[in-house]
Amino acid sequence: MAVSSGFATTLAGAKMETLLLNSTSSSSSSSGSSSSLRAHLVSPSQIRVFCRPARYNCRRILMQRGGVRCEVSASTDAVVETDSNIDPAKVSSLSALEQLKTSAADRYTKERASIVVIGLSVHTAPVEMREKLAIPEAEWPRAIGELCGLNHIEEAAVLSTCNRMEIYVVALSQHRGVKEVTEWMSKTSGIPVSEICEHRFLLYNKDATQHLFEVSAGLDSLVLGEGQILAQVKQVVKVGQGVVGFGRNISGLFKHAISVGKRVRTETNIAAGAVSVSSAAVELALMKLPESSHATARMLVIGAGKMGKLVIKHLVAKGCTKMVVVNRSEERVATIREELKDAEIIYKPLDEMLTCAAEADVIFTSTASDTPLFLKEDIKDLPSVGSEFGGLRLFIDISVPRNVGSCVNGVENARVYNVDDLKEVVAANKEDRLRKAMEAQAIIAEESKQFEAWRDSLETVPTIKKLRAYAERIRAAELDKCLSKMGEDIPKKTRRAVDDLSRGIVNKLLHGPMQHLRCDGSDSRTLSETLENMHALNRMFSLETEVAVLEQKLRAKTSQK
Repeated sequence: MAVSSGFATTLAGAKMETLLLNSTSSSSSSSGSSSSLRAHLVSPSQIRVFCRPARYNCRRILMQRGGVRCEVSASTDAVVETDSNIDPAKVSSLSALEQLKTSAADRYTKERASIVVIGLSVHTAPVEMREKLAIPEAEWPRAIGELCGLNHIEEAAVLSTCNRMEIYVVALSQHRGVKEVTEWMSKTSGIPVSEICEHRFLLYNKDATQHLFEVSAGLDSLVLGEGQILAQVKQVVKVGQGVVGFGRNISGLFKHAISVGKRVRTETNIAAGAVSVSSAAVELALMKLPESSHATARMLVIGAGKMGKLVIKHLVAKGCTKMVVVNRSEERVATIREELKDAEIIYKPLDEMLTCAAEADVIFTSTASDTPLFLKEDIKDLPSVGSEFGGLRLFIDISVPRNVGSCVNGVENARVYNVDDLKEVVAANKEDRLRKAMEAQAIIAEESKQFEAWRDSLETVPTIKKLRAYAERIRAAELDKCLSKMGEDIPKKTRRAVDDLSRGIVNKLLHGPMQHLRCDGSDSRTLSETLENMHALNRMFSLETEVAVLEQKLRAKTSQK
């Protein structure tokens, strides 16, 4: 077998072994019946495989190409010896089978597994499709398990919100992984694959990382910089904890995305400033009121439709937890009250509107009335607003047609602001957020590099573990020799002192090599230098896993079937 000695390290997982076995079995069926093939195979006990390490130059070439996690090297020498009484035809069949197995594995080992996102969002797919694809939070663990059960998927996570349905996976093969996930999405939603392909987007590795960081920072949201998506990304991590399949790469990606979302909001303040009419209405009202009166100002909302509900939500979010809502029926108000249990929402019928207005400091109007609800003659006799609230009764009219006549501005103690006034606030805030989004992109680019460096550093983890194990074996053996020479009646204190001495020496000797095997973005060393150090240590201490280990696992899998 032309397989490098580093090959078995990454293929130790059951998923890869299954892939190899499947590839082998498929070739068997194409060349003849399984029984005739077994007749030509050589028994494992009749085979001895000797592997020499791959030449360094070949490794270096693969490293420069980026395929460093595991590689199949043509320069690796393998000798297959068979007993002299074995039929050459059987050896030929074995050789062909081993070549097939090697070529099947070669597909997945020249480059490391890829991070892939298969998604549909408000930008690419209609709500009808997103509804069918949506996965409730309670079903995320099940979905992760099913996705990781696919042949080419190692890890998975689901981000399902009202605006997006995105599946993040670590795939052994990009093409096959995307195909399997898309078919799974089609099966669970009932939407044809062709229709999903028409609306989906695909991103790989660095692009997938950058996308999730942008999502977490609110740069991919309809409202730039909105904060709800960060909470939803946090929930993915919370639900994924302890779920098999929410592995180190995906977990690390989402945790880093949370840090990015927090950093972007802290350093750019991108979430500041209203960018919708309803939020701008609340922001404008609070700007006009003295800051000390925000929590005590008497708020009146007329209309409990979509816009009125949003105004109420924004008021509650700003700390105004007590208000009166005037509406034709109490049903909608009761629904809002049920949703916002922390707020005190008092319902009043429409015929009490003027009485409520007389007791309010700020009045928001958002009804579908064709005629104005308030004119100058309705307002002039209302009692004055206290000086602690600015001395002016504020009318914030977000209705079209307008609910408050412009003539109200003629009343000495009243001020009216309509949609056009609010649009100026929204436009200014949107422009400010776009500037902040450009600052956020610089942060995301920096954080993406750090995440890639962290992921690259995982390549050296097996070598670090093997080097420590190698040193520990030598330490333990030499310690036993030393203690045996010192006799059996050595005091426990002396034994402990000698043991501590041996551990201290080993730790100090390993400190330098370990430092040069770590590449987490905190030092100036490049990844290529770190990987060169890894290969050098593998050669010097013969740390690479033997192919025989993989052979034994493959045979065990075969015998189980």
